[in-house]
Formats: sequence, C-alpha cells, structure tokens
Amino acid sequence: MVLVSSLISTANRPVRMAQAAASHLRDRRARPAEAQLVRTPDRGTDPAAAWVLFVQAHAQGLAPVAVAYERRGAGEPLLLLHGLGHHRQAWERVVPLLAEGYDTIAIDLPGFGQSPDLGPAVPRNLETAVAWLEAFLAELGVDRPHVAGHSLGGLIGLRMAQAGLARSVAALAPAGFWTPAERRYAYAVLNAARHGTRLLPEAAIARLAGSAAGRAALTGTLYGHPHLAPPSDMLAALKTLRNSQAFTATLRAGRAPGLFVGDIADVPVTIVWGTRDRLLPPRQAVRAKAMIPAARLVALPGCGHVPMADAPELVARVIRDAAACTERAGT
Repeated sequence: MVLVSSLISTANRPVRMAQAAASHLRDRRARPAEAQLVRTPDRGTDPAAAWVLFVQAHAQGLAPVAVAYERRGAGEPLLLLHGLGHHRQAWERVVPLLAEGYDTIAIDLPGFGQSPDLGPAVPRNLETAVAWLEAFLAELGVDRPHVAGHSLGGLIGLRMAQAGLARSVAALAPAGFWTPAERRYAYAVLNAARHGTRLLPEAAIARLAGSAAGRAALTGTLYGHPHLAPPSDMLAALKTLRNSQAFTATLRAGRAPGLFVGDIADVPVTIVWGTRDRLLPPRQAVRAKAMIPAARLVALPGCGHVPMADAPELVARVIRDAAACTERAGT
C-alpha cells in the first residue's frame, strides 16, 4: 500500500475532519491502494495509534466511498465493524489484545466517526455495504479477512460471510433478528439516547461522563457496567452518537424486511450475546442460531449491548476462538 505523505490539519470535531478528508480525497482523485494519513488528536502516547488512514473504495457501478480506518498488528487480517452511532474506537480496548496475533483493521462506517457520509448516489442498504467493503478490502490488498462486528457491524459481517468475503465471523449482538415490537423498542431507546446527547451542552456531557453515576444515567441501557468504562471512552462515544451524520438514515434503512435470510455455508460463524443486553435481548440469539444452524452460540455473562466496553479481555478471547474455528474446520 502506497502512503501519500501529504497531511491534513486536524479538525476540532469528527464531522469537520470527515469533511476535510473527503474533500482532500476528491481533490487528489486517489488511485487504488492509495491512502491519506491524518493525525488523530488525543490518542495517548502510542505512535502506532496516532494516525488514521483514509482510502476510497471503488466498487463497480457505485460512486467512490471514502473510509477512515486504523490498521495495527501483524498476522491474518481481522476486520472490526462497529455498531450504529458508534465509531472504530469502540474496539480500542480490544485491539491491543488482538494485534499481537492479527492484522487488525478497525474502520468507521460511512457517516460515523471520521468517515464522510455516503453520497446521494450510493444506496444505503446491506447489499451496497457488502459491495463497497469488498472494494475497500481490495484497496488494502486484503482477501477474506476474519470479521468481528457489533450490532449493525455484526449484521454486515454475516452478510459478508454469505457473499464469500469473510474467513470467519464473530457477530456480537447482530442487528436484524428482532420482532417488529423489539425493533421499535430498540429504535426508541437509540433515538432517546441520541436526542439526549443533542440536548445537553458538551460541558454537561463531559461532567456526567466523568462520574460513575453520570455514566450509568447516560448509558445504563446500553452498557452492562457503565461505571467501569473509562470517562474518556464514554465521552468520545457520546459525542460520536451526537454527531453521527448517518444515524437517522441508517435507522430508516433498518426498517427493511429480511435484513438477514438464508444460511451461511462453509464459513465458521460465532454468535455472541451479552446476558444483560437490554437493547437487543439475548433471546434474539436463538433466532440467529435457527437461521444459521452451524453457528456457535457464546454468552457473555454480565455484559450489556456493548461488551467491548464491559469485558474487553473476554471479547478478545471470543474473537480469537472464533477465528481459530477456521483451523479446526480446515478453511
């Protein structure tokens, strides 16, 4: 992969940085396998974590899709996909536990984190997401990575497996296995959470995120142990939820019927669910298993809907075990 040395000045907010990166990519007419480096603020002292890469995915028949991502570690490639209203930093506490054995690629889905939103000519559906992800992986020279996805990202990972683009999938509370009533409830909770972040001044959000009681009040429905989450991680997640450009449009697209149908053949699948998931109840795991009979079911005791924050060591172990299934299956 050729890295272009020109740097983009850091913006104060993720939305501004996404817009700047998108503009820069358009101006350079980036060639395949060409990436742009942008320094990321407030990421600690680890120089390997100080850069975010931007690349354009050129899928046949689609306008280019710009994607922000980070790549760390060495070994077999492992693609990490976050959930609705989140960003690639959702995996921040898990990546160091995986990077010694895997080439981890954590991305911001379009319209979330630092990735610009999809252009008006790009359909917002799962088929298109799989198409531009295939193009994205081709730009990076990656073929059939292991995939770990959370919620929306879990659903996308399962669809990638159906398309033959994944070597294994660990789907953490994947979306789409709900009843109509369960979907309406989940949407109400997510909309209320986003509305709250947009009503509160940033200073108030920072104060609440800085206390265990405040974190529990803000995110108790989503996290199993919100009081244990680092305040900086919680604040970043809440700001991302507030600023996500694609939040409403993605919810709208999620109303489509049949988000997942059929089975997954010849790809090891692990369905992972927190026992304290209050957004997507664990009973949905049984429906996922019914759709994918060969899938392994793994329960995460005491974890909520965002287990990467509740138990990063456990999540990392489950992802490693899911990837190891390919060795046992000989795939």
